[in-house]
Amino acid sequence: MRTLRARLVTGVLILLALACAAVGLTGTAALQRVLTDQVDQRLAADGGRFAASLEHEDEFGDRGDTRGQSVGTFAARLLDGQVTDAAVVSGRPGDPSPTLDSGDRATLAALPADGVARTVELSALDDYRLRAIPGADGDVMVTGLPMEPVETAVRRLQAFELVLFGAVLAVTGVAGTVWVRLSLRPLRQMAATARRVAELPLADGEVALAERMTDTDPRTETGQVGAALNRMLGHVGDALARRHAVEQRLRDFAADASHELRTPLAAIRGHVELALRRGEPIPEDLRHALTRIDAESGRMGVLVDELLLLARLDAGRPLARQDVDVTRLAIEAMADAQAAGPGHHWRLELPAEPVTVTGDPSRLHQVVANLLTNARVHTPAGSTVTLVVREHGEEVELTVTDDGPGIPPALHQAIFERFSRADRGRTRASGSTGLGLAIVREVTMAHGGTVEVDSDPGRTTFRLLLPIAAEHPPVRE
Repeated sequence: MRTLRARLVTGVLILLALACAAVGLTGTAALQRVLTDQVDQRLAADGGRFAASLEHEDEFGDRGDTRGQSVGTFAARLLDGQVTDAAVVSGRPGDPSPTLDSGDRATLAALPADGVARTVELSALDDYRLRAIPGADGDVMVTGLPMEPVETAVRRLQAFELVLFGAVLAVTGVAGTVWVRLSLRPLRQMAATARRVAELPLADGEVALAERMTDTDPRTETGQVGAALNRMLGHVGDALARRHAVEQRLRDFAADASHELRTPLAAIRGHVELALRRGEPIPEDLRHALTRIDAESGRMGVLVDELLLLARLDAGRPLARQDVDVTRLAIEAMADAQAAGPGHHWRLELPAEPVTVTGDPSRLHQVVANLLTNARVHTPAGSTVTLVVREHGEEVELTVTDDGPGIPPALHQAIFERFSRADRGRTRASGSTGLGLAIVREVTMAHGGTVEVDSDPGRTTFRLLLPIAAEHPPVRE
């Protein structure tokens, strides 16, 4: 009973069932009261005549004048608290008088002779409506009629009510379900609209919030909610449009600035190299300054290239699409990493046969190189870095694992943001731009893959998944 429709229908059926039960109980009680009153009127009309006739025998030796008495009429005469005579009209002459046990006799003796009818259960006769009045000779005359016709009528009414109310509940349940379903249609449309909006990629990029509610009638509750939802979607759409415009201006600025910086950087490096190649002796302090200028301009050139790459990826520019042998790529990246970090222990695990993906070979090489560089830069000398390539279902799995100090859990997602560094959990090495892992994520996503990190003190693993190419190239001999 989780849906609003089920709760509404169930609530209506419960209320209707309670109303039917109240009507049924009231009707049953009223019928029983009316029929009982009719029995009391018949007892009052008898006036004890049948009980008084029990004192005398007729010409056939039978006691009691049964003329005008209905079948089942009971009569008893009591004298000094003792039952002297008792009879029941059976409709057949000569039928024996009822056998009353001591309990029945005590019950009859306890009846007040006030003319008020009471319902009494006699073991020999079941439920009877009895009325006792004083006789002319100091005796007590008791007359009674069976309650079985009243009880039968009440049971029939109860059975009829059960069938009728059951049919009413069934019809109401079906009709109520249809009616509630129609009444809740605007809510279902609202939920469908909310689901479609929730499925939109709102995190970044240009988002078109064209979804709107059609029911905006201010006279209904659902129309008021629909109008409010439309206003909210309009505000959210405006905010997303402004955010996208700001992001686009920032991307354009980063791309333009990076592009414009390449020319002066190239000029600076050219002049530095020219100054260092002069035949005349250069003072040591000037040579050191020129060397530092050359190194920092080279580092800035790398940063500019990385910013340009991210700007191109943000703009959605397509990458090269060709078959890339991931095993060969891993071998080349591992060789570069060993040359750059001879103080580390490098391990490479490859599958028995090459595996390929479809993508840009230079960018994928940059991804693997960045992961290996990240492991080298943020772990002390003597650490072990392991690169593993394996097939994982319909994907190629590439993992880079190191035994360094690890990354705090709070930074597991932040390290993939631009200009982010896990300085608090790892040893910071100079020269890091903070864009390496951001490039890893963006390039991986551009290839339809995913990247994630799992880190504990003493073990950090970056896991990269890329779709396997539709057809593998032939294995090189």
